[in-house]
Amino acid sequence: MPTALAALEEAYARRGAPPAERTGGAPVVGYVGADLPVELLTAAGVHALRLTGDPDSDSAPGDRYLGRGVDPAARSVLARLLDGSFGALERVVVTHDCEASLRLFYALRELGRVEPGAGVPQAYLVDLLHLPHRTTARYNRRRIGEFAARLEAWTGRPLDLAGAVAAHDERRRLLAAAAELRRAVPARLTGRQFLAVANAALPVAEHVALLERLLAEAGELAEHTGRRVFLSGSDHDTPHVYEAVESEGQVIVGEDHSFGDLAVTGPVGAGGLDALAEHYHHHVGPTAHRATAGERAAYAAAAVRRCRAELFVAYCRAGDEAPAWDFPAQRAALDIPAVLLERQEYGRVDLAALRKEHPCPM
Repeated sequence: MPTALAALEEAYARRGAPPAERTGGAPVVGYVGADLPVELLTAAGVHALRLTGDPDSDSAPGDRYLGRGVDPAARSVLARLLDGSFGALERVVVTHDCEASLRLFYALRELGRVEPGAGVPQAYLVDLLHLPHRTTARYNRRRIGEFAARLEAWTGRPLDLAGAVAAHDERRRLLAAAAELRRAVPARLTGRQFLAVANAALPVAEHVALLERLLAEAGELAEHTGRRVFLSGSDHDTPHVYEAVESEGQVIVGEDHSFGDLAVTGPVGAGGLDALAEHYHHHVGPTAHRATAGERAAYAAAAVRRCRAELFVAYCRAGDEAPAWDFPAQRAALDIPAVLLERQEYGRVDLAALRKEHPCPM
């Protein structure tokens, strides 16, 4: 039997493949957005598949509808939806976590209206907001209630929300323990491995079982002693940048994007819609698209101390300029070296600039 880490790596590697053969016949709903209440999809008995791009594939079909000024990750997701890379999806659910996600939803909606032969699934928007106001909380509660009702209408069955929340809370607890393995000195997981652990394309029950095995096997994990890097900035829906940075003898021990540490939140707790709305209003992390520069700087300083990083790297993709605006405040809040890598190609990183600014000690 392969180790739990090997099994999680294998599941992560196939995250963009059509998942129908591994869902036990459950319908598959794709989703885009860091703040989707995925518990509702589990409660509805569907398989939730977070859609990701592919830096190595042609994004021209997505560019045609979104334009090249939009974040290339979103353009790549649209291109892959158009060419059927994700297999048969019942629906695509999109949140308003950033402008690129919203633009993707509009494109999908219009494609369904004016080009029904394009073959893209029907799109649905869950428009959650994150302002610190009571009116925002009420707005989010209504949107989540509407989404729950829509799921019941789609599936023809009541939601098992309490069971779904309990399962996802257990996954969060185990992911938090796995994150500690990466923060250990020396690290027991690389950044690339943690991406696989957190984003393995598995139903939640299977994911929980493998995470339990991973923690039981923690004493057998290799030690990683390279320079400890905290990666800030753009989301990383693929491992390309992590693999490039870690090939230089460094270990990414923390980050502030939604496929990494920001996916490890506290529990929802109670199984009702009120608790779910409260959780996704307040506990989705300070991303560059919805937090102030001061909030991002405070998070960076605390996270760098927690994971004992030695270098702070702010990585900003071309078409995703917002993270760069936070860098001056982040650098001022840190007591370790910091470097800004701007206008990076999707899935690529300018290692020459990183070496020039902060050569890695060998």
